[in-house]
Amino acid sequence: MTISYETQLLAVDPLGPAPERVALAADVLRRGELVAFPTETVYGLGANAFDPEAVARIFAAKRRPTSDPLIVHIHALDQLEAIVRAVPQGALALVRRYWPGPLTLVMPRGQRIPPNVSAGMDSVAVRMPDHPVALALLRAAGLPVAAPSANLFTRPSPTTAAHVMHDLAGRIPMVLDGGPTRIGLESTVVSLLGPRPELLRPGGIPIEDLRAALPDLLYQPRYVAEDHAAAAPGQMLKHYAPDAPVLLYRGPRAAALASMLAEVRARLAQGQRVGALVGDEDAALFREAGALVASLGSCANLAEVGARLFAGLRALESTVDVMVVRSFEQGGLGLAIWDRLLRATEGHVIEVG
Repeated sequence: MTISYETQLLAVDPLGPAPERVALAADVLRRGELVAFPTETVYGLGANAFDPEAVARIFAAKRRPTSDPLIVHIHALDQLEAIVRAVPQGALALVRRYWPGPLTLVMPRGQRIPPNVSAGMDSVAVRMPDHPVALALLRAAGLPVAAPSANLFTRPSPTTAAHVMHDLAGRIPMVLDGGPTRIGLESTVVSLLGPRPELLRPGGIPIEDLRAALPDLLYQPRYVAEDHAAAAPGQMLKHYAPDAPVLLYRGPRAAALASMLAEVRARLAQGQRVGALVGDEDAALFREAGALVASLGSCANLAEVGARLFAGLRALESTVDVMVVRSFEQGGLGLAIWDRLLRATEGHVIEVG
C-alpha cells in the first residue's frame, strides 16, 4: 500500500543548486524515502540503492512491476567498488569517455545491492548523470541512488517537474524542480556481461558513437512482456504510452503525411478530437486540417525532436481522442526516438508507401 504524502516541490537553480535545498533532499534519501530530481535525460525517482525497503517504495509509488530493473546512479568512480562484483573488460574506457553522461552500463551485481534493484538478476545497471542538480544530490546524500524515471509505469517519461507532479503528487515526499531536462530521452543502456557488448536500449548516446569505441557492439531490439524480467529498464513492449492512443506511421514522408491527414479528416468527421505530433515543417498542414498540433521542432534536428517528444505526448493526451505521428530518420538519436514511439504504440505500426 502506497503512503499518501503532501509532496514538497522545491525549485533549484539547474546550474548551481542551493546547498541547503539539496541537503533537504539528501536527508529524505538517507531516511529511506523517495526524491524526484532532474538529470540530463529525464527526471528520476531516487531511493537509497543499498536499502531494499526504500527501493521497494519506488515500485509502489510508480506502480511498476518488480520485473523491470532500476538504474543505480553514482557521482564518483570509486563508488563502483560497492556496487559491482567486478568491472568487465572495457568498462573503464567507456566510463572515462562517456561519464558523466547518458550511458548506462550493465555489470555483475555486487553483494551490497539488493536483488530488487535488478529484478532478482545477478547484474546491475549503473550510470553517472551529467546534471549539476543530480550530481549535487548524489554527493550530498553520500550513497548510490537507484532511480528509474519519475512517472507512473508505462507513462511518457517526465522532462519537467510538472510532469512528475502530474503523475506522482501525493505518492512521493519531494520533487526537486530544476527546469526542463536537456536531452529528453533516457540513457543508452549497454550490457558488458556477454562475450560481446550489447546495446539493450538506444538512448542519449547514438549507436554510431558507441560503435566508434565498441566496433563489435551487438543490437537486437527486445520487447518484453510485463510478466517477464527485463535485462534493462525500458524494454517492456508497452512503455512511454500516453492516455490517448497513438497511431504511428512509417514510410516515405509524402506518403506518411497523406495517410496521416486522411486519418485526421476521417476521425474529425466522426466527431473525434485528433492531435498531431509533428515537426515544424508539417505543422501548418495539420492545423489547416483541424488537428491540434504539438510541434517537435525541426525534423532535421533530432536532438530537438527527442527533447520535445515526451512533453508533446503529454501535452496532447488530455485534449484529444487519438494522435498521429510519423517515424523520423533512424540515424543518430532517431533510433532512440523510434524505439520510444514504437513502445508508446505497443508495437503497432502503420506501414505506408
